[in-house]
Amino acid sequence: MTDSAFAFGLGVGTHNSKGEWLEVFFPRPLLAPNAALVKALAGCESATTLDREQLQALQDALAQARETEQAELAGRLLDSGRPAVAVLLRDDVPPANVPEGYLKLHLLSHRLVKPHGTNLQGLFGILPNVAWTNEGAVDISEVAQRQLEARLRGEVLEVSCVDKFPKMTNYVVPAGVRIAHTARVRLGAYLGEGTTIMHEGFVNFNAGTEGPGMIEGRISAGVYVGAGSDLGGGCSTIGTLSGGGNIVISVGKECLIGANGGIGIPLGDRCTVEAGLFITAGTKLTMLDSGGMPVETAKARDLAGKSDLLFRRNSTTGAVECLTNRSAVELNKELHAHN
Repeated sequence: MTDSAFAFGLGVGTHNSKGEWLEVFFPRPLLAPNAALVKALAGCESATTLDREQLQALQDALAQARETEQAELAGRLLDSGRPAVAVLLRDDVPPANVPEGYLKLHLLSHRLVKPHGTNLQGLFGILPNVAWTNEGAVDISEVAQRQLEARLRGEVLEVSCVDKFPKMTNYVVPAGVRIAHTARVRLGAYLGEGTTIMHEGFVNFNAGTEGPGMIEGRISAGVYVGAGSDLGGGCSTIGTLSGGGNIVISVGKECLIGANGGIGIPLGDRCTVEAGLFITAGTKLTMLDSGGMPVETAKARDLAGKSDLLFRRNSTTGAVECLTNRSAVELNKELHAHN
């Protein structure tokens, strides 16, 4: 057994009445933990639910390995009495259980890996659908009983959503970002420093922004947006999920997707999509020369990943046109200040 590993996390979470994991919070996940820590975790493979004796032994081992922060965390978990779990991923393989899945989502939102930087295959099948409430995660089958118990106490169980993924900010709040509506950013989103997510912006898991950037549209699963790009209100990107299409959609640097527009192809750098225009791989385009004259036709997939393009719809003929766009989108610096 080698002393190398892909990732490690020591977490605290929630069980249902059957003792099954609903969710796990990893406050200090580690990517590529050092050899001393991996040695201290001998016998701790995959996701190990820890009783008090095991947690105490782990704390001692971490202290001996001089992993001060992790040892301190183990001590705090020991004092809390809450369900604790240690996850050691030797390799970057598909998650096999809820704690492994949550560790990988934390790696993304902590900016330790970028979208597509870890294997998430099968994640949907691993994570349970959960009622997210003001009392934390609740098993769907137990919601009615918990609602009754709350009413009998003269309280109300507030169910904010029912989903497999919680909102990111209940687990991770990255430095240097603005999020106007936190429920619209899922755990597993990657938000680079300088990113602004406006009220209508949405970021799925395994997706996000390099930053800085202004996001007023939808960043679907698997989509990564380059630095300095602007997604206008109501715009959308077609996502790429495990087992889905073989084209990874991305947005390059200094791009603009106009309000209510959208893309189903990857964009290179400094591209613009006109407001209200949705470009899919099969969209037929009229290519224009530098003088604005039509020269040939093509499908949008033929321009995937190419830079300095402007996509627009001819207001007279209705044809979708593409021409070179040499003027990069310059975002308002004041809007993107986060200090």
